[in-house]
Amino acid sequence: MAVTIKSKKEIEQMREAGKILEETHDRLAEIIKPGISTLEIDQFGEKIIREYGCIPSFLNYNGYPASICVSVNDEVVHGIPKKERILKDGDIVSLDAGVIYQGYHSDAARTYGVGEISEEAASLIRVTKESFFEGMKFAKEGNHLFDISEAIQRYVENNGYSVVRDLVGHGIGTHLHEDPQIPNFKERRKGMKLRAGMTLAVEPMVNAGTWKVEWLSDDWTVVTADGSLAAHYENTILITEDGYELLSLSK
Repeated sequence: MAVTIKSKKEIEQMREAGKILEETHDRLAEIIKPGISTLEIDQFGEKIIREYGCIPSFLNYNGYPASICVSVNDEVVHGIPKKERILKDGDIVSLDAGVIYQGYHSDAARTYGVGEISEEAASLIRVTKESFFEGMKFAKEGNHLFDISEAIQRYVENNGYSVVRDLVGHGIGTHLHEDPQIPNFKERRKGMKLRAGMTLAVEPMVNAGTWKVEWLSDDWTVVTADGSLAAHYENTILITEDGYELLSLSK
């Protein structure tokens, strides 16, 4: 699949998709508390998305059985919501969600603390989010794609954490996953030049311990190989002539 440059009309549709996804995440954040099940989070998220007349991007995508990926503690991504999985005080939980608005996708992820969390957990969440914005310093037409990747890795590792190597960000548009792939770590080559009109989903996945991960027997849930905590932060962005625009975050 070739990298697509979006038209003005397509960009407007993706802006709207991003606004709806941001609202979804804002409302999901309000229900994160000890005692809630990961299934309840998923059900509420799907309800919000459909209230806006949108379709959840993830539901039945390559067989994924839910609308919101809910990943707890050492689960990096793709956690499957379950009735019996109850959040407790001190957990951290990553919510990855996507919406389809008039045929266009938006994709974003956030990691939250549940109740009172440790300083270590809070630091991991903070650094993961900050690493995204370190990458954004290089999100500008004329720069190279992997400038973003290198900046993310440098910031994460300078803070004592590691970036996952087996999962990457991606282009996005009429398909949830489009070219190019966007690693969160340095590559030997520079990667393609960024062009205005590109829409990308940049998503640092950061572990407190080793960067290595494993897949559980459900073939979806990705966990840290050493059982350490993991955090995830993602936004859909638009490359512009003089920088970037956050499509799934307005504040």
